[in-house]
Amino acid sequence: MTALEDDFGWTLGVVFRAFVKATNAAVGDLPGGHRGYQILTASVRDQPESQSALCQQLGIDRTVMTYLLDDLERASLVERRPAPTDRRTRLVVATETGRARLTELDLRLCHAEAHVLSGLSAADRKTFKALLCRLAGHVNELDPVPSACQAVQDIAASTS
Repeated sequence: MTALEDDFGWTLGVVFRAFVKATNAAVGDLPGGHRGYQILTASVRDQPESQSALCQQLGIDRTVMTYLLDDLERASLVERRPAPTDRRTRLVVATETGRARLTELDLRLCHAEAHVLSGLSAADRKTFKALLCRLAGHVNELDPVPSACQAVQDIAASTS
């Protein structure tokens, strides 16, 4: 290994880098990449109340969301529909093409995650993911990140 193997930041960075590379390869051909995947997932599984609610749920800036949705619509994966109760409000709804694509992407991401975690046994993977989820929830309570964009800005600022 390396002298840094006990350094939490180094180990976390190595695993994060591998995860980002693997997931980018899995969803890289989707408009918006991983963010596009999150929007597609939400439009299929969560049925957010509105485009605005989707921005809040995913922590994506409204302007960025508009461009992402435009790209996903051009690819026939989602469509924006007026809400039945308020025509000024737009709902983001997955198309049949989008639903089929999500099934394919879920499988690809499952393989990407398995690749990254392949150094652990099945039991260790389950434990690792449970502990990581618990830690992430705790850390987010201590210092909430209002959006994914802010998280990226924080990381970029810390490396300057």
